[in-house]
Amino acid sequence: MNLLNFISQYPDEASCKAKWKEYREQQGVVCPKCGSTEHYWKSDKENFECKRCKYRQSLRSNTVMHGSQLPFRYWFIAIHLLTSTKKTFSALELKRQLGHSTYNPIWAMLHKLRLAMGKRDAEYDLKEIIELDEGFFSTEMEEKEKSKPLKRGRGSQKKTKVLVMAESIPIEGETTKRGKPRKVGHIKMFVINDLKASTIDTKVIEHVDKEAVIDSDNSTSYTNLKILVKEHRPKVIKKEDVGKVLPWVHIAISNAKRMLLNTFHDIQPEYLQSYLNEFCYMFNRRYFGEKKFDRLLIAGISYKNEFRYNIK
Repeated sequence: MNLLNFISQYPDEASCKAKWKEYREQQGVVCPKCGSTEHYWKSDKENFECKRCKYRQSLRSNTVMHGSQLPFRYWFIAIHLLTSTKKTFSALELKRQLGHSTYNPIWAMLHKLRLAMGKRDAEYDLKEIIELDEGFFSTEMEEKEKSKPLKRGRGSQKKTKVLVMAESIPIEGETTKRGKPRKVGHIKMFVINDLKASTIDTKVIEHVDKEAVIDSDNSTSYTNLKILVKEHRPKVIKKEDVGKVLPWVHIAISNAKRMLLNTFHDIQPEYLQSYLNEFCYMFNRRYFGEKKFDRLLIAGISYKNEFRYNIK
């Protein structure tokens, strides 16, 4: 949705509330007390009232806006900007654009939306042929690590480990527009504490179809994958051949790093997953066009806000 269309469709707070109510009713309002799906709309209170137990809940209750005091239009503007731009934006920039006085509520709002993105993507397993590898993202050092000597390479305190998986289907006899021998489907990225086989196994079990085929290097972290999926094809990969054997997983890592570097500074490790959720969500919906706005609205309605934060 372009800016002019957004302004015409959602010119004020009332129009945003009306759309949120419409989508909540389409998705089904569930009573958190008794589980009933039948309700009345109390227009004088702007609440849904359960027909069975008479429990009332507001428009915001049990959605991404749960507990928020920010105007509905703030949320709609944030969703519009997240889904209409190819690159992300910072909470500080959104705060300036909204003319809001404080930073923390705007920062939290964006991370709540990113959490909803992650929950939505978690509902879908990766299938067919999957590239798997790990990346190392620059993050702010934890307080307890600052007094220790700085390590270099993968073990650096300024690096956070991320497991990356990408659906990657070979194209016989041709290449993609980018000259790659495979076309990419969906991707997933997960912050992990270590590279132990048990850690990798858990993520694969949770997010990869059992009938999938996994391509990776021959790291000892991947020794159990052959019993978790239909087939595991580990390879000894030279540095110059990575782009041929695992082309899309490394393009995803590179693009995610560039997005974070260009927009944010000093990302805390505990919030890196939130930014990766956004990157993967937008990548996986890269062909949705204007539908992305409505899809994120629905995701926001579908998942209750469970985001916990502590801005340093």
